[in-house]
Parts: sequence; C-alpha cells; structure tokens
Amino acid sequence: MSYQLALQQLTDSALPTGAFAHSLGFETYVDAGVVADEASFSGWLSAFISQQLTYSDGLAIRLLYEGGELGELDSLLSASLLPRQVREASCKMGLRLLEIGAEVFPSPALERYRGLVAAGRAAGHQPLAFAVVAHSLGVPLQEALAAYLFATVTSLTQNAVRAIPVGQNAGQRVLRKAHDDVAAATDTIARLTPDDLGAVSPGLEISQMRHERQRARMFMS
Repeated sequence: MSYQLALQQLTDSALPTGAFAHSLGFETYVDAGVVADEASFSGWLSAFISQQLTYSDGLAIRLLYEGGELGELDSLLSASLLPRQVREASCKMGLRLLEIGAEVFPSPALERYRGLVAAGRAAGHQPLAFAVVAHSLGVPLQEALAAYLFATVTSLTQNAVRAIPVGQNAGQRVLRKAHDDVAAATDTIARLTPDDLGAVSPGLEISQMRHERQRARMFMS
C-alpha cells in the first residue's frame, strides 16, 4: 500500500520529535521504587496504555478521523491533560511533528493546523499532528491508531531500558507483551464517546504532577 513506508517513517523511533526525553510519569514510580524491573515496568505500561493512551491520545485521533473540528479537539486536549509536564510534552513533540510533516508529508490539512498554531488558536498536540498527517496519507483509522500507540509504547520502553535500567532483551519482551494491550486499546477506543476524552486514572495523573518536583530526574516529564 502506498502509505506503508510513510507510516513506518512517521512512527520510527528515530523520528526526531524528542520522545527520548520524556517518561510521561513512569520516572516518578522509578524514584519511589514501585517500578524497578521488567515486570513492574510492564505493569505500569499496561495501565498507561489502557488509560492515558486510550482515553486521551487514541480517542482524539479517532475523533479527528471522524470529522471532529481540529481547533476544538486541540483545546479539549489542552484542558484534559491536567499534569503540566505531560501537556507541555504533548505540545513539544507535536510541534516537532508538525515541522517534520511540513517538510516530508505536506498537505493542506497540515498547513491548516500549523496556521492555527501560528495564530495562537491551537497548541499543536502530538496525537492530532500525527492524525492529520496519517489521515492525509490515506492511512486507515485502525492502522493509524495501532501504529501511534505502539510507537509511543516503543519510545517509553526504550527510555525504561536506560532509566530503570532493564536489559535490551527485557525491553523486547515488554514490547511483545504490549501487543495485546495495544490491540485491546484500539478495540476500546472504537467504543468510546466524545464525553470519555480525558477520563484518565487520577493515580497516573498525580504521579505525573509529582514528577516536576522530583529532586533528581533524567526526563522532562
């Protein structure tokens, strides 16, 4: 299919969006000793997939594909991502993705989103930037969702290999286990309503809020 190579490039871990600098909250659990090995990180990752990736990023992607108004979805994401660092991470990676996309995957829809950001009418969130590019490339929704979720899981696992640390082989086992979680998440996303956007576990959000006051840390979020 014509979009396959483009989708692989778009979700490659080498894509320079800055994902290597973000733990999206798991570093707080590492600091507390709750996440300390392969099993405990895998448990955290499973919860993250079924919560934040499903009810925030994944649902936002689906809603945009289904014709949701881009500026409104951007505002809803800004409002629903309560932890400041996670909100900023979404925008930092999203702005990089918009910049990269404009150079290698240009489209009228992408230029419109960039225009909204330049005018101060949108923040430029990563899942929406990805959805705009993927939709413009003709990537079907289910493939786009699975690719985005697994790309995020891969980045977080690579970061955990460095931060906990766990071995490279352990990281691959975690990723293999996450296949089922990603598949379950895509099924859940298909059944959600717009009212579900941002319905994330408070415990996960609290850990993300605590991260910015952590005494020592490797990651920006």
